[in-house]
Amino acid sequence: MSEHEQGISTEAQAASPAWIRIERARHPQRPYPMDFIERIFTDFSEIHGDRAYGDDEAVACGMARLAGEEVMVIGNRKGGSTKDRVRRNFGMPHPEGYRKALRAMKLAEKFGRAVISFIDLPGAFPGLGAEERGQAEAIARNLLEMSRLRVPTISVISGEGGSGGALALAVADRVLILENALYFVITPESCAAIMWRDAAQKQLAAEAMRISAPEVFSLGCVDEIVQEPPEGIHTDREAGTGLLGASLKKHLAELKLVPIDELVAERQAKFRNIAQFYTEG
Repeated sequence: MSEHEQGISTEAQAASPAWIRIERARHPQRPYPMDFIERIFTDFSEIHGDRAYGDDEAVACGMARLAGEEVMVIGNRKGGSTKDRVRRNFGMPHPEGYRKALRAMKLAEKFGRAVISFIDLPGAFPGLGAEERGQAEAIARNLLEMSRLRVPTISVISGEGGSGGALALAVADRVLILENALYFVITPESCAAIMWRDAAQKQLAAEAMRISAPEVFSLGCVDEIVQEPPEGIHTDREAGTGLLGASLKKHLAELKLVPIDELVAERQAKFRNIAQFYTEG
């Protein structure tokens, strides 16, 4: 075993259960959204541009087929090599990325196709240019429009689901999360830097934030946990994507049976009720 591998092994032994999940969610070999799209769907035909500013390469949208069923798929792109990661802005969308996604959703609505989105991003890009071009408005617009899309919608948190950047693609009838994925309003490192003024307290923050799949499921933020191979989906991509593909087919078949007015009403009620607590008496 190399010194590097020994270091990773020692760190993993000292890591908390929550931090182990975070390491798996961020594992460099973990499949990214486009990996899932390429393995689960067929006939993917990409749509480019937001028809307002440009084509954000951090977001991919396109028509595809799921077991013969025509759907619209959306996913953020992170890139493989360092050069590609820089080109894709490390998977963090600009406003034009969210507007491109919304354009694709509206096309899907026009042609009666379900929308399936894949999310693995730490958050929307917070740079000056993104703010100048209306990052907050783009996210808010997606939240509103996704809540009332008149087609079935499914979202998958496959790695990191960070803040409003993730939620802007996740206001769906069914929100699925992979077993080792995360859903959070802020990264543990940033939380620790704010709360303890020390980013080294990231493991403590991760435990306190309750951002793992079982915890966000218990809070009602997601609808189903999709199981992964024992050591994480990166250890067996074929088995992992097979489980996810089967889950997507099941949920899509169920949603297609629900009248569209009822579907939209249930979607809106679900998100309005998140984080509301009631006491008897």
